[in-house]
Amino acid sequence: MEREEIVARIFRFLDRIGIAHRERTPLEGTFLPGITIDGGTVYVDPGRLRYPGDLLHEAGHIALAPPTERAQLDQAVLGSRPAHQSEEVGVLLWTYFAAKEAGVPLETIFHAGGYKGESAWLVEQFESGTLIGLPLLSWMGVTETDASGVVRVRSWLRCTEP
Repeated sequence: MEREEIVARIFRFLDRIGIAHRERTPLEGTFLPGITIDGGTVYVDPGRLRYPGDLLHEAGHIALAPPTERAQLDQAVLGSRPAHQSEEVGVLLWTYFAAKEAGVPLETIFHAGGYKGESAWLVEQFESGTLIGLPLLSWMGVTETDASGVVRVRSWLRCTEP
């Protein structure tokens, strides 16, 4: 799948779930090349974007922020929030579900250039049904599990406050 198609699919998905995204150039000095979060919006500099799949992961941070904080979220606040590290495991699973929903290849999302060298392991876990982070997403009101054990996304945006 071509890079432009991947970005287009991610943007269509973000539009559908209500996460704003905008182009901003130049975008320098960011944690991830060509991507930042500001005011609850994902900003991208297409010329500096190294890994298009990172767009979806960063959107996951917005999606899983408490509803009252979502619109004010920016990259500096994100990293300094006390719950940031514990929410990361939920963002990983959210990103997996979102990639499937958006029709984006998992190797594009969980690329070798990120995830501390554990991208293949993460995909293996998720694909085998080991849904690391599921209790957190359930608590946030994002997922639900039916009586037969089937997990589905109930809401792409976190519903609960801490």
